[in-house]
Amino acid sequence: MDQLALLFLLLLGAVLTVPLGERLGLPAPVLMTLLGIVLAFLPFVPNIDVPPELILPLVLPPLLYASVQRTSWRQFAANRRPILLLAVALVFVTTAAVGAVADALVPGIPLAAALALGALVAPPDPVAATAVAGSLGLPRRLVSILEGEGLFNDVTAIVLYHVAVAAVVSGTFSWPRALGELVLSAVVAVAVGLALGWATGRLMGFLGDATLRTGLTLLVPFVSYVLAEELHGSGVLAVLVTALFLAEYAADADDVRGRLAGQTFWEVVDTLVTGIAFGLIGLELIHVLDVADGRPGEMLGWGAAVVGTVVGVRLLWLLPATWLTRRLHDRRDVEEEIPTSWRETVVMWWSGMRGVASVALALALPQTTDDGSPFPGRDELVFIAFCVILATLVAQGLTLPWLVRRLGVRADTDAERAFERELAVRAAGAAKRRLKEIEEAEELPEEISERLRRAAFDLGARISPDLADEERRAASAGRVERVRRLQAVQREMMSAARHAVLAARSEPGADPEVVDRVLRQLDVRSMR
Repeated sequence: MDQLALLFLLLLGAVLTVPLGERLGLPAPVLMTLLGIVLAFLPFVPNIDVPPELILPLVLPPLLYASVQRTSWRQFAANRRPILLLAVALVFVTTAAVGAVADALVPGIPLAAALALGALVAPPDPVAATAVAGSLGLPRRLVSILEGEGLFNDVTAIVLYHVAVAAVVSGTFSWPRALGELVLSAVVAVAVGLALGWATGRLMGFLGDATLRTGLTLLVPFVSYVLAEELHGSGVLAVLVTALFLAEYAADADDVRGRLAGQTFWEVVDTLVTGIAFGLIGLELIHVLDVADGRPGEMLGWGAAVVGTVVGVRLLWLLPATWLTRRLHDRRDVEEEIPTSWRETVVMWWSGMRGVASVALALALPQTTDDGSPFPGRDELVFIAFCVILATLVAQGLTLPWLVRRLGVRADTDAERAFERELAVRAAGAAKRRLKEIEEAEELPEEISERLRRAAFDLGARISPDLADEERRAASAGRVERVRRLQAVQREMMSAARHAVLAARSEPGADPEVVDRVLRQLDVRSMR
């Protein structure tokens, strides 16, 4: 088996683990990691050969961009306090705690190298948190906080990592310089993200075609990441800013075809890239075992100590942080999503899985320092990092569904239904106001006006059936049933039309381009 065959095998696994995970009640990323571990022990599977410096720029941009599609800037702004406590403050605390433990346990490594280890294992993975927590039916406020933490903590952790590694490689360290680099990295990233978001929005209007616009969105996260990194900014933060800008200001309500095409495309990208990323984590296990050859017991002890530190610090930080946030929330009556009970706090604690970013940063540790000597303790640091990644991702990922069920943490369906009803009222009201404007501007036959008014009411009733009273609900249900029967017949008619056009593709003299153009028109009409 060569590298290309292994890539296709991982892509196949990424597709198959989604329905398998749904049937088993387990997160697909965890199953992909287990698949990678199994493949790593098969003798005919080659060692993965991906340069470490390419893992972050190839994997993180599309995954982050896809994750941002499910949220909004206003959601981040409303939850800025709990997100900052987790994404910035907790990363600093975890880096310091892990650095102290590693410095005390692992012989021969300087404090800066221990802090580099702390920085690379500090951030919970944004992909793992979203993919695992988002599929368990958790309250939306918890998913929002986990998404915000996962999307922003990489910015802090990667800057800390680079500062610590630079201190090891050069032999010098300066706190003012480190803080300056952190601020500069954030400013450059925000500037790049906003500029690229604005330019992309203008290009969207110029391209017009939905296929071209969707293709452009595939390039944008990579360009944003690489451009920010070239300018010594945070590529992760630049991608987030670009994606949030486009979601907030470049969305066109009437671009139905582009929105459907884009959502489908990014769901496919998210599934495939997530599968490959977590499969790589499992495949890298074989290299980690080679590092531990000859002294597995001692190194496993170091790994267990750091795992305990990472998991314990998160719990010890979350308990007072959520209490403080809740007190401030009650006192100031601000709108932010916070855990409302100790059960939700425990679920947040157990959702702190490490993943792709930690793998990439561990493998990207330099081999040598500036004076040509080996990077101190590199093998030990890589082994400990993988202990943390596998322990949190596999152990916590496999047990998180059980913990959620055991604690009875569920989404607030009443609040969701209330918001759905509010949106239904808003949508129906907008449709009725627009109909009234049209009736005032031009004369419509009474029959058409009545039919359109009924359609506007049905629009809201279909989104939220409890908008209608019992009599209207019954009448609406009858109309819905008639519409369903009508649509069923229309689907059969359109299916026969598509079959007839598709059959013409194989006839002598048929122009396949014309056939595909007609078939696309039928597909769009069927979609509507």
